[in-house]
Amino acid sequence: MSAHSEKPGLEINHWRRCVLWWLVTSVIGTLLVVLVLAPGMPPGNGTVEASGQVFDNTVLLAAATPVAAAVLVFVTYSLIAFREREAGSVLEGPRVLGDARIQTWWLVVTTGLVLFLAAFGTIELEGNGAGGGQGPNPLSKPGQGTHVLQVQVIAQQWKFDYRWPAYGGVETPTLDLPANTTIEFHVTSLDVIHSFWAYQLGVKADANPGVDNVAYVTTKAPMSFEVHCAELCGVWHGYMYNSGAVVPKAQFASWIAHQEKVYAPVTKSLPPYALQYAPEPTRRGG
Repeated sequence: MSAHSEKPGLEINHWRRCVLWWLVTSVIGTLLVVLVLAPGMPPGNGTVEASGQVFDNTVLLAAATPVAAAVLVFVTYSLIAFREREAGSVLEGPRVLGDARIQTWWLVVTTGLVLFLAAFGTIELEGNGAGGGQGPNPLSKPGQGTHVLQVQVIAQQWKFDYRWPAYGGVETPTLDLPANTTIEFHVTSLDVIHSFWAYQLGVKADANPGVDNVAYVTTKAPMSFEVHCAELCGVWHGYMYNSGAVVPKAQFASWIAHQEKVYAPVTKSLPPYALQYAPEPTRRGG
């Protein structure tokens, strides 16, 4: 039986078969992405920004699934339907010059998909900033009337410290955050370039010396999270991490009051609170 007929005189519509295979594969693949894969995608749903990133990744992956399915189905179908069935025979296939309809549809569909994804990504970034640092004048900010808690992230070789302007400028070596609160991170560095990456919070912002990099995040329920430096910053870069927690508001109030008391002698010796710090000459060389 040739690849062009199932019964004598009956021509197979390969295009129709290929489209049918593609539709079935696309529907199944997209459902698996949205219903099975998406709920467990990083960085999780610990904050509003993290949930937004999961949603964005789900949309992007779901949009890419039919395109990937089209390529896989076409290659697989070609290998099955047009393979040489007679052992030992080598035949040269017919000369193929292309199909204007297929080429046109491919250009139209992929161009539309790219434009949709570009618009979708731009709208999402302008809507919430996606948890990334946007510099000292961020385009996306919380709505008017939203209460925000400022936390300054001060990076240096090789640790993160956290300063709280609303609590007398106390500086702590660990980070606890109140639940259901919008946090305004101000990320800076005392020496070289670092990156503040709180994975489970969905926050990642560069820490540059002399720069105030602002990132917003809205916490949800209590949870634990890890903080890593995501920018190669020196020999002990791999050890520049610590852990933090989102805690109930009453527990946070008790924790920050204890920090103010414990570090009161140190707070008196700290320089006045500022949004950015110039590196000391001895630090500039790393």
